[in-house]
Amino acid sequence: MGLLRQFFVAVISLSVAGAEEAKSSESCGFAAIFNFGDSNSDTGCMSAAFYPAALPYGQTFFHEAVGRASDGRLIIDFIAKHLGLQYLSAYMDSVGSSYEEGANFAAASSTIRRQNRTFFDGGSPFSLEIQVAQFIQFKTRTARLYNKGFSGNSFPRPEDFAKAIYTFDIGQNDIAAALQRMSQENSQAVISDIVDQFSNQLIYLYNEGARTFWIHNTGPIGCLPVAMPIHNAYNYTPVDGYLDQNGCVVYQNDMAKEFNTKLNDTVVKLRALYLDASFVYVDIFSAKYELISNAKKEGFVEASEICCGYHEGGNHFFCGDYNATINGREVHVGSCQDPSSRISWDGVHYTDAANSWIANRIITGSFSDPPLPITRSCLLA
Repeated sequence: MGLLRQFFVAVISLSVAGAEEAKSSESCGFAAIFNFGDSNSDTGCMSAAFYPAALPYGQTFFHEAVGRASDGRLIIDFIAKHLGLQYLSAYMDSVGSSYEEGANFAAASSTIRRQNRTFFDGGSPFSLEIQVAQFIQFKTRTARLYNKGFSGNSFPRPEDFAKAIYTFDIGQNDIAAALQRMSQENSQAVISDIVDQFSNQLIYLYNEGARTFWIHNTGPIGCLPVAMPIHNAYNYTPVDGYLDQNGCVVYQNDMAKEFNTKLNDTVVKLRALYLDASFVYVDIFSAKYELISNAKKEGFVEASEICCGYHEGGNHFFCGDYNATINGREVHVGSCQDPSSRISWDGVHYTDAANSWIANRIITGSFSDPPLPITRSCLLA
């Protein structure tokens, strides 16, 4: 009798193990990606809406300017490739675009909250609220075309919207704005308001049928080279505690961490409210900070070094193929010879090589809560 019992236990154990193994290999098979964000994931919105991008942006991978704030691909490009989907066309780009496998509503300089700045002041008219409104219009109009008998391959099918992954990378510009007004506003109240508005837009998308949310927190803004004293003044020695061991500005990173904590708490609440949806929180801050902390070990030069542009002694000339004059001396404001050796492309954005490194870490689920690889992020925790 004991042997028979052991036999049945073994059979049941093998069945359970087989089921778990099958589940672990399950893939969501996303039909499309709909992305929302700022310049970290803008694939051409601002370039199409305003002045077109120019070389050396795009030089490494695309060999032409394609509206991305990098020498090549962005994290969202690597995500799309990993999921077997085409690179996302910007919603605003009407020339040569295909939206069959999704659309990108991200726009450079965009924020979660509304702005009072124009494009010419460094702002963006495409806040997250507007991006979501654009998505709803896109979804409505494509459904109308299908109902009229149009079934081309330039936009998603109505059923693809429920089978899509909705990705988000926004908030960095809100934190930058809050840092500029620290003496005028209560930072905790501001950050709470930013996160609440983010949450409202996620709920709007849920009500439109979105069910898989892949949400990046904000990166270490204090580690952007343009924020570092080394690029902003001559012979300046910061006081103790101003910089961390990597030369990053502590108080700026602390503000980003405060936002990230509140965002994570909000994602947990949404997960509890909407049980039929998957909300994955991606710790992009830690992924980027790990790269910055181990730059040389990972084959890069110092993380503070900028590939394109001139940022020395408080003189800032942003990336482009032109000459600038500094104290009567002419300098070329172009790309470095080997962008793949740098983490920072233009002092604010990352290189193709750095974006690849980061993307390879986050798609595995190593920096996610719950710790699901992106191919399985539709599964409920």
